[in-house]
Amino acid sequence: MKLIQITDIHLRQNGELVSGRDPFISLQAARDDILRRHSDADLIVITGDLADDGSAGSYALLRETMAPLRTPLALLLGNHDNRERFLQVFPERRGEGGFVHGMHEVSNGRALFLDTLDEGAHGGRLCSKRLSWFEAQLAAGDGPYWVFMHHNPVPSHLALLDRIMLQDREAFWAIIARYRERIAHIFHGHLHLPMSGALHGVPVSCVRGTAHAGFPNYGEDRLLPHSDLPESYAVIISDGPATTVMMVEYGLHVSQPQPQPLRSAAS
Repeated sequence: MKLIQITDIHLRQNGELVSGRDPFISLQAARDDILRRHSDADLIVITGDLADDGSAGSYALLRETMAPLRTPLALLLGNHDNRERFLQVFPERRGEGGFVHGMHEVSNGRALFLDTLDEGAHGGRLCSKRLSWFEAQLAAGDGPYWVFMHHNPVPSHLALLDRIMLQDREAFWAIIARYRERIAHIFHGHLHLPMSGALHGVPVSCVRGTAHAGFPNYGEDRLLPHSDLPESYAVIISDGPATTVMMVEYGLHVSQPQPQPLRSAAS
């Protein structure tokens, strides 16, 4: 099984820059690299912050940009997204209860996509309806389940980022504890930096993403530090009992303006 995770693409219309980079150029380059190297993937998942401005025009640009892909594509929402505007452009993505969540069969189990968007807030939330949906999916089969979401469910121990992580995480943690034998891995975005860990023994990982890059600055609690680190996506390969998650820094070959060193808005 091969899965591709793209995250935090932050598209804007008309070539507008975000923290000194053009997110459209970055996404095009990621798409083209995946087309060249990973046409055999089971699934491509973009884990949120699809649009930097939550505009219908940015979602239309996303649809147009990803149209050349022949691999199934899953789209998740992040804190910069707008659910209703997204669904105006992607009405087929509307899931149970009007949320952008769902499930996709892959060659080694099932991929589950969670909608952690809390409209008007940078932190994430899973309301009782979304949690019930998630638990029902896990209860329906033995797995393995590959869970994708935008907001980090485990702390980064970076003060600012942890203020905008998944807010009602204890309820999520309880579900993971009950079904941990069925869950192979949890993938998230939001941080703009790579991170890995575990939740009740379930591996958790994050990849840097295609837009502005972050780095772990433990002394900063007001601004999000950004750098010129290259744009990235993740290749996830499961072969029997082994799973490999590789961050591909395709941005080493992308020409971009130099990013601003700091960004005051939440990621």
